[in-house]
Amino acid sequence: MTAKSYSSTKTYRNLPCAHRQWKNEGHCSYVHGYSREFIFHFACEELDKHGWVVDFGGLKELKKFLEHWFDHTLLLARDDPLLSEFRELELKGACDIRVLDSASIEFSAKFVYEFANELIANFTNKRAWCYRVEVRENDKNSAIYQPDE
Repeated sequence: MTAKSYSSTKTYRNLPCAHRQWKNEGHCSYVHGYSREFIFHFACEELDKHGWVVDFGGLKELKKFLEHWFDHTLLLARDDPLLSEFRELELKGACDIRVLDSASIEFSAKFVYEFANELIANFTNKRAWCYRVEVRENDKNSAIYQPDE
C-alpha cells in the first residue's frame, strides 16, 4: 500500500474443504478438513464514483472461483503418491478432487491472491488491487500471503 491509500476487506466463510499433507509424518498426512475462510484486502489511491475501494457486488466471479476450488472438495498435491487411488474414488463419486502444487493453506493463500489480484485489476481498470489474502482453516490457524510491494 502507499502512504495515501484506502483499503477495504471482503470475507468469504464456510467453505468446507478436505485436504491431506502427505509429506507430514503426523496426523496431517490423513485426509481431514476444515471450513475455510478467505479474507481479501483491497486497496486504491482513488475511490470509485460511489466512494468505494471495490464494488463488492462485482465479485461474483471471485465467489464462483472459491466455490469451485474449496466447496466440498478434496485438495491434493500434484505429487501425492496416492493421487491415482484418489482419482479412482472420485470416479466412484466418493470425492471431488482439486489438484494443486501444494495442499497447504499457505499455498492456497497465494493461489487465490493471484486470481483475486488479476480480477480486481481488470474489474477496476487497475485503479485498485488486492494486497493481502488470509486463509483460515479454523479459529486457531491461518496463513497469509502478502507479496512485497
